[in-house]
Amino acid sequence: MDYAQIVEHARIWANDILVWIGFGTVVGLLAEMLMPGRYRGGAIATLGMGIGGTIIGCGVVSFFSGGHRVTPITLLGFAVSTGGAFILLFFYRLLGGKVIREGDGDYRNGPRRPFSFWRWRSSSRYANRD
Repeated sequence: MDYAQIVEHARIWANDILVWIGFGTVVGLLAEMLMPGRYRGGAIATLGMGIGGTIIGCGVVSFFSGGHRVTPITLLGFAVSTGGAFILLFFYRLLGGKVIREGDGDYRNGPRRPFSFWRWRSSSRYANRD
């Protein structure tokens, strides 16, 4: 390999990496807008989720299409990248306890006490309401 080929390969790799980062950001933002609820991740988490979704989505399509390369620049690549980021965000919320919550309550802030109508009715604020 001569110097010109090495420079050409480095240029292609740099271009691909920048395209994946750019589309990963757009895909991450789109997946956050599609998923209902609040997402508490920051800009780096959105970027990582978008790039991960792009890798997963384009990789799955490439695997099932017989090795055909799918880039996020195409419409198919953008759609499957958004789907991959959406799936990553869903599993992030699932494992974080936002979709399915086990037990009696949120144990990060202490156990939840059940609501009691009689405790509410007999409180000093509502004692002289009749």
